[in-house]
Amino acid sequence: MTQQTIAVVGAGFSGTLLALHLMRQCSPNVRILLTERNEQFGRGAAYSTGNSSHLLNVPASRMSAFQSRPDDFLDWLRTLPPEERGGIEPSPGTFVPRSIFGRYIEDLLASEMRSAVHCGRVDLMRGDVADIDTRSGGLTLTLADGTEIPVDRAVLAIGNFPPSPPPVADLSFYDTAAYRPDPWASDLLDGLHADAPVLLIGTGLTTVDTVVSLLDRGHHGPIIALSRRGLLPHNHLKGPSKTELPENEHLPTRVNALARFLRTRSLEADAAGGCWQAVIDELRPLTTDIWQTMTPADRTRFLRHMRPWWDTHRHRISGPVAARIAAARDTGQLTIMAGRIRAYAPGEDGLVEVSYLPRFKETLASVRVARVVNCSGPESDFGRIRDPLVRRLLDKGLVRPDPLSLGLDVTQNCALLDRDGAISRRLFAVGPVTKGTFWEMTAVPDIRQQAEFLAGQLAALVRPPAPSPAAAVSDVAWSI
Repeated sequence: MTQQTIAVVGAGFSGTLLALHLMRQCSPNVRILLTERNEQFGRGAAYSTGNSSHLLNVPASRMSAFQSRPDDFLDWLRTLPPEERGGIEPSPGTFVPRSIFGRYIEDLLASEMRSAVHCGRVDLMRGDVADIDTRSGGLTLTLADGTEIPVDRAVLAIGNFPPSPPPVADLSFYDTAAYRPDPWASDLLDGLHADAPVLLIGTGLTTVDTVVSLLDRGHHGPIIALSRRGLLPHNHLKGPSKTELPENEHLPTRVNALARFLRTRSLEADAAGGCWQAVIDELRPLTTDIWQTMTPADRTRFLRHMRPWWDTHRHRISGPVAARIAAARDTGQLTIMAGRIRAYAPGEDGLVEVSYLPRFKETLASVRVARVVNCSGPESDFGRIRDPLVRRLLDKGLVRPDPLSLGLDVTQNCALLDRDGAISRRLFAVGPVTKGTFWEMTAVPDIRQQAEFLAGQLAALVRPPAPSPAAAVSDVAWSI
């Protein structure tokens, strides 16, 4: 029986979860090659943090790697000694440190690879995939060191890319040590004096994590967070799990109608003693359907006008983290501002003057800070991403950006589209890179569902053909 090889490029959460589901769904003749450029398999940037104050933004009850085993993460968590889970009590509503969830994924991968059923079917390869080429009816992965690996199919699980800097006339500041382009870099806060003022570009989830990191380091200086609208993520307030939305009511897919729907239902939930968070949560399983039914014009309008408010209501933070952010604002240490950066002027005293245009104003204002950290969120416009693998695939026309610059263009089955819109039978993608088609593809529950689905699609493609029935012997003697 000919062995087929499926390569998963990237072993963060998306890639590792796909590999786990491929092990369960593929036939024994399929080899799974999981590649990773970094040291750790299974964690990715999101779950590699060593800060126990960086909590998951989803409660533990919704963090299982398997839809068919919804309590898998909770059950695993309960097996840990109290000192290894930071003293937290494992309950469905617990918000667990992200590093612990990263360990859960690592343990799952190790245990599945040791099992008698899957032993020997998965290869972990540490290396940087720099190119993918179509040769001899298959694919060839080329590593940064020149090693070539033939495979039958490949899945891009390349996760998120660091944010791009705000456009300004003079870009030279971005080459200085005062600017930090990657909010997850290990040396992000090195050399920063505890009293130094800091500017964080962005006010989303990454900014919240960076503020927590600063506070944990004992930072006493001013922290300024600046984004176009100055919106912070909301809190996961407790409330009724259901809003009792009538199932016979049609869900709107036009932007204005959708905004009215959410506002009306939130007011109704509040009047009934509930909360708007439950309205957003109940809509969550239908979000992809709503997105895919929207016209291209409405998707564009959603991204331009409604997305910032959707993100802050949909992607919320845990109560303990929200309390720390609120306390930092109450003391005046943390300031949230709305505006656009216009220029940087480094001074001889080591501080840089950052000029910005406040929202709804016509006159520039400025702040003087010792460090600027870009927390504006991952870059999704693949026309701006300089990653070597991405650039080569785009240059060769094997992939193309999606029309809204949210990632790469894929079908409903996660197959990548080439430059001319043709559907690949060998190249696929999973995770955040598919946001243009699926929109909600950043949180664990969404990626889990997608990984399980894609594993089934790939398993069907590489399944050995069933033996054809023996030809029946005819009773008639045919002659020419």
